[in-house]
Amino acid sequence: MFALFENPRLRGGIHAEEHKTETSALPIATDFPLPKKLYIPVQQHVGKPAEPLVMVGEKVLKGQLLAYSQGTISAPVHAPTSGTIVDVKDFPAPHPSALPIRTVVLESDGLEQWAELNVADDPFQLDPEEICLRVGAAGVVGLGGAVFPSAVKLSLGRKNKIHTLLINAGECEPYLTCDDRLMQERAAEVVAGIRLMLRGMDAPKALVGIEDNKPKAFAAMREASQAFSNIVVSQVPTRYPMGWDRQMLRYLTGQEIPADGRATDIGVVVHNVATAYAVYNAVCLGQPLISRVVTVSGAALAKPQNVEVPIGTLMSEVLVYCGLDKAKLARLVMGGPMMGDALPIAEVPVVKACNGILALSHADIEEPDVQPCIRCSSCVTACPVGLLPLEMASRIKVNQLDAAVDLGLKDCISCGSCSYVCPSNIPLVHYFKFASGELVKRQQAEHKAEQTKRLIEDRNNRMERMRLEAEAEAQRAAEARAARLAAQQQAKADGTDKTTQSVAAEETA
Repeated sequence: MFALFENPRLRGGIHAEEHKTETSALPIATDFPLPKKLYIPVQQHVGKPAEPLVMVGEKVLKGQLLAYSQGTISAPVHAPTSGTIVDVKDFPAPHPSALPIRTVVLESDGLEQWAELNVADDPFQLDPEEICLRVGAAGVVGLGGAVFPSAVKLSLGRKNKIHTLLINAGECEPYLTCDDRLMQERAAEVVAGIRLMLRGMDAPKALVGIEDNKPKAFAAMREASQAFSNIVVSQVPTRYPMGWDRQMLRYLTGQEIPADGRATDIGVVVHNVATAYAVYNAVCLGQPLISRVVTVSGAALAKPQNVEVPIGTLMSEVLVYCGLDKAKLARLVMGGPMMGDALPIAEVPVVKACNGILALSHADIEEPDVQPCIRCSSCVTACPVGLLPLEMASRIKVNQLDAAVDLGLKDCISCGSCSYVCPSNIPLVHYFKFASGELVKRQQAEHKAEQTKRLIEDRNNRMERMRLEAEAEAQRAAEARAARLAAQQQAKADGTDKTTQSVAAEETA
């Protein structure tokens, strides 16, 4: 515990059981059999979903555009192989809800025929705008889990004064080693991607942060980048959640991102290391993002390993490839065990955000009985944000959500460190996720109520305007009638006077 105070740049965190050796020493499996059908969701990114432009029965080539991006914050999707479009329908998403999402279904023809690729003669001489355009057209998104369109982040370098590109290669989640293996095996390509990102952002330097439990990846990246003085590869302590961008940025630079701000506010843009590799493929090879390396691990598997699979492959097929024992399977997780999503079914597609598929056994997920809090403050020490988890949880238990917000609930990153270290086995992070969900519901209800109130006010105002306009119209009509009546009476009076005058004239004569 006291080691935490030796480095002010390192706040909180835990040493979780890693479970990485099962896969970190094995090369990436690139011989995964091509699935007969691929299920490609049109939304695999933050922002608006892509719009399908293919029709059922249409023949497509590998890398061909299937759905185009809509607006700035969006990303296209492409065909992971050649074949025929057999459906465009709603299909379960890889999410705890398994709610259906618009999906293009592609039946493979087994030929792996590529579409014509747009390959640059010299990628490193391209204009920054052209690099961003190529990255965007390739459907590259953040592959660390955020899935924000990468071209948008790259363009920030031309709109803001960005002095540093931070490549996050921490991979702090237990089990996950896909980034580790990517750096060990394809370091030159990753470094080429980093160079292209620097050019696309017009930024002068890049920092690469790698946890010190990945010595081979560190050595490979050091060797691949030694010719480029503006790329600095550094080791960071192995401590979860070092992969959190604020934690890594603080450790490597000493800079703090403002509480309500972003990294760009202090001149930094953060990208995942796998994203750099995807940028290399997009710009140097002209290949869109149609496959990714996924860590497939867990006690329910006979052959845990890192596998490169086409986007749209059903997770059930990947699990079978890795020797799933259904009798041992207790929980299926996409991502890591700390911040990943538990999935109710395996018949969901691998998407761009999927860096891990965990088949956990009953022993892996055994949850001891919850005991009363002993006020040991272990959760406070572990929190990387510097919050008071026990105090927030106590407020949430009695439904004092606003008090929990005052204590920093909205700053919680749901990393689970507090729950992991709690000697009383209190599921603290579950409280925070529940409370955050309730706040969203309340915000939505307040927004709906405000909307309803505004509609009622608009209606009342409209009715009042109509009433006043009707009254004014009635007043104008009444005044017009009165004027006509007065005119008629005046005319009648004038006629009577003329008749009287005529009679008087006759009598005089």
